[in-house]
Amino acid sequence: MTDHPHIGVFRRAMEAFSAGDMKALAEVFHPDVVWHHGGHGPLSGDFHGREATFEMFGRDFELSGGTYRPQLHDVLANDAHTVALLHATASREGKQLDMDYVIVFHISDGRIAEGWELWADQATYDEFWS
Repeated sequence: MTDHPHIGVFRRAMEAFSAGDMKALAEVFHPDVVWHHGGHGPLSGDFHGREATFEMFGRDFELSGGTYRPQLHDVLANDAHTVALLHATASREGKQLDMDYVIVFHISDGRIAEGWELWADQATYDEFWS
């Protein structure tokens, strides 16, 4: 059995994100992407467009002094949804982040069109960034 093509899209996005390769990341993100980041912290909100979404991604690294590290556990996909199971670590102002999270994607024409981040403990996550 072969992987769904959306798994490859996500893996390319993950590799580019982890390497800080914004050109490669832009190739797999639709220009009109909408990114939903729940909670009440400085990274929370709905981000419309690739530029706004990438600026929010950059804040992960800026606020953590470059220590933010996502790690992929698994990725599942069908024609309607792609779901990535991840774990992230980071340090900031003497605080440590060490938490599981999920991103649910809509992928269309080989590009990420929409994403929702869901953290295992949203309140603790928000506190880390605040």
